[in-house]
Amino acid sequence: MGKRTLSARKAAHFETHPEDIILSHRAYNLLIGGITAYGLIMNFIICRFFRDVFVYMNPALLYGGYFVLGISGILLVCFCHKPAITFLGYNMIVLPLGAVLSTIVAGIHPLIIFQTCGLTGSITVIMLCLSVLFPQFFLRIGRVLFVSLFAMILVGLFCMVFRMNLSIYSYISAGIFSLYIGYDWARANSYPHTLKNAVEAACELYIDIANLFIDILAIVTDN
Repeated sequence: MGKRTLSARKAAHFETHPEDIILSHRAYNLLIGGITAYGLIMNFIICRFFRDVFVYMNPALLYGGYFVLGISGILLVCFCHKPAITFLGYNMIVLPLGAVLSTIVAGIHPLIIFQTCGLTGSITVIMLCLSVLFPQFFLRIGRVLFVSLFAMILVGLFCMVFRMNLSIYSYISAGIFSLYIGYDWARANSYPHTLKNAVEAACELYIDIANLFIDILAIVTDN
């Protein structure tokens, strides 16, 4: 009986799938940070070395590809339970967004881009620290942030259709995504510390940081 139990335990051990492995708190957070940093570094590489490729690309092709790949990547990240496939979905978000970012920063003085990176990084660190100190606060504002983001998207579409330029829009958007950084970090640490959840959390943080960068860049260039 003892041998059978031991054999069953060994079998269960070797049948454990990567997505079921529970990471330590430190390893989980380091993995989230590493994957998020990977996405931002890939964006830097694309903007630095491949900018001209995308600046002169047909806009319909560029933004159409970004939309299709981005939506597909989000679906993989959200609904696939295999860490490798989830990471593939993450790349399908990161790389097209990097291509779009390369067209946004084209023609902007490097000093302004550097200042924007510094402001984005500073706000990110502050929000992460606040999220660690007050996780329950950020978890409570999730619905408010979702409604605010949805309303902001509707306003953005309205302004786009009627070609209106609201200077306050970027400030509001920057505030929402700053709070989203704290919310997504608190939410990530409330979930089981698995590989899949680490990739998904990194994806959410990456999107928050990328959008915050775009908003701050718009504010700085307007000023």
